[in-house]
Amino acid sequence: MRRRTKIVATLGPASAEPGVLREMLRAGLDVVRLNLSHGDHATHRRLLASARAAAAELGVCLAVMPDLQGPKIRIEGFRRGPVRLAAGEPFALDVALAADAGDEQVVGVSYKQLPEDVAPGDILLLADGLIRLKVARVRGSRVETTVLVGGELSDAKGLNRFGGGLSVAALTDKDREDIRFCAEIGADYMAVSFPRDGADIEQARRLLREAGGDAGIVAKIERREALDNLDEIMEMADAVMIARGDLAVEIGDEELAGVQKDLMRRARARDCVVITATQMMQSMVSSPTPTRAEVLDVGNAVLDDTDAVMLSEETAVGAHPARVLEAMARVCAGTERYQRFAAHHEDATSGYRYMDEAIAKASIDTANRLGARAIAALTESGATALWMSRIGTELPIFAFTRHEATRRKVALYRGVYPLALDVAEADHARVNRQVLERLREEGVLSQGDLLVLSKGDLAGVKGGTNTMKILRLEERPGEAPSA
Repeated sequence: MRRRTKIVATLGPASAEPGVLREMLRAGLDVVRLNLSHGDHATHRRLLASARAAAAELGVCLAVMPDLQGPKIRIEGFRRGPVRLAAGEPFALDVALAADAGDEQVVGVSYKQLPEDVAPGDILLLADGLIRLKVARVRGSRVETTVLVGGELSDAKGLNRFGGGLSVAALTDKDREDIRFCAEIGADYMAVSFPRDGADIEQARRLLREAGGDAGIVAKIERREALDNLDEIMEMADAVMIARGDLAVEIGDEELAGVQKDLMRRARARDCVVITATQMMQSMVSSPTPTRAEVLDVGNAVLDDTDAVMLSEETAVGAHPARVLEAMARVCAGTERYQRFAAHHEDATSGYRYMDEAIAKASIDTANRLGARAIAALTESGATALWMSRIGTELPIFAFTRHEATRRKVALYRGVYPLALDVAEADHARVNRQVLERLREEGVLSQGDLLVLSKGDLAGVKGGTNTMKILRLEERPGEAPSA
């Protein structure tokens, strides 16, 4: 059985060597992430060139997703290295302080509007929530706090307010430069960090299109404001990423599991792709095997129908980048064997917005009920395959398309497998035979197997899917498969 859940892995020093990349691809890598918070454009170009060369060598369809740094609010630096904060002691954040003038009493902050955005009683979180401060008063450029939970604090650690609400814009000047870079390298997806609402996603897409890029937009859900505006974000984005690190800091660990499940449900209901990310196999940065808790975390996301699971430090700087891919793929595939899809059929009373959407979802329902062996979509943009992947099925969905960019884009969709075929062929019977023959070569179909196929009367027209056909692979001595 083919693994339905896709795997996104971050490239970095640990995965830079071509031999390591080939091992990762053989282990099941579907999408590479370029973390633009680290490294320069030249470094990322080299990593990407190596990844694409390895994929071409192995004949693997590999999608590329740069991840914008975004406006993560950080403290500045300390004059004499890290300091230790003790519970009950005062500590100040001063936006007017020089970048390297911090000490045990005060540190600078890169976000100059901080004094306007906080009030006495607010809880501020540093270093991914490990250190907690309570705002006592605001005096000019200085926010005076009391340490609630102390610890060691070093340069450039992240700063959040519990419950969210810091009003920093989603796109920085660096992000605007990086968006142009995304267009230049032909990215398939672009992840936008810390969006607040649909307008932030719309702005990112506009800037990317102006730069000549055509990537899908991935909205990283990591702010409380994003949860408040989730419907409009999903309407504007092509995918959402549950970025559990900063999100947990803003909403609290106790809410994270429930929010993750609710977000998954809402994303699938809105035909939005969803990626689950952050510390999924964190122990494998150094350990050769995952913990049982990590296995269950990955498995739980699979059971909730995530499209993809993501690795960050594990493959960027970890000791076992290929091994963690193998472990992730093994857990996904093993969990999928226990999934049941009867409850995932769409509500019969719900309407369809488009003709091709209706054909796509009817094809899945027919294939599920008919006992077909597989589903195939002849597609230009990949939209038909996306809609098919939203309804539960254990059957593989094959997206046949002549466009390499479409093949890479559908590589992120759960249960969808891209295959090259010139679907602009005018002879429909010949196309049917080509599809059947290709799936036989792939080991998907055997003699007598049924295939549900969706396509358009006008081949090669985007959005033109209007036909569902049921085909059977039948052979007679000396003859090709027939439809």
